[in-house]
Amino acid sequence: MDSKKKHNLRLKRHRRLRKKVQGSADRPRLAIFKSSRHFYAQIIDDNLAHTLVSASTLEPDMRKALKQTGNSDAVLKVGELIAKKAKKAKITQVIFDHGGFGYRGKIKQFADKAREKGLVF
Repeated sequence: MDSKKKHNLRLKRHRRLRKKVQGSADRPRLAIFKSSRHFYAQIIDDNLAHTLVSASTLEPDMRKALKQTGNSDAVLKVGELIAKKAKKAKITQVIFDHGGFGYRGKIKQFADKAREKGLVF
């Protein structure tokens, strides 16, 4: 399967998921995106269309701490960081938006680490 078709199928899954998943002030949406090189996570209040907290492997501290930014270790660090920032912003419950990616591999590792560090979803 070529990469363009895979990308279009992921976008189709993501649109279908976004019809059901809506973040609010009480339970904002934890949205993730991954590329081959980086991993991104945001906590978003969809009512205000405002990002409350974000973390990624592009942050200067993360880049210094990691040798590679696209592997599982990086994903786990982003999971820890987003949970820490959410706790600091007094966010405990979120709705998980996996962005059309399958809930396995790095996505599952990220979710497990975020739950372990205190986020409820």
